Amino acid sequence: QVQLVESGGGLVQAGGSLRLSCAATGSIFSIYDMAWYRQAPGKQRELVALVTRLGITTYVDSVKGRFTISRDNAKNTVYLQMNSLKPEETAVYYCNARVQPTRSASLYGYWGQGTQVTVSS
Repeated sequence: QVQLVESGGGLVQAGGSLRLSCAATGSIFSIYDMAWYRQAPGKQRELVALVTRLGITTYVDSVKGRFTISRDNAKNTVYLQMNSLKPEETAVYYCNARVQPTRSASLYGYWGQGTQVTVSS
């Protein structure tokens, strides 16, 4: 069983910074893409940033230049450094990973439990 455990959310003033972490634990042979999504109240969950196993990154346009996604493959951990935060970015942030649990297994997508980020104006 694979679990994704997030940390680092909280309350920050507009213009401030937060760093989210997400560690994958359990039966893991290999992790492919790791990503951060967010879901604001009344809105659909959206992809914020993604990093491949080789370190190639993708960002939603609204966070380019302010957010940085990175990963530590040795620790099975993905990070999201968020700078210059805006009130409209208040949301629950979710970690997602595509994991191959064993050498012979298929890829499965896993979600973390979510961590609340609140940006005050």
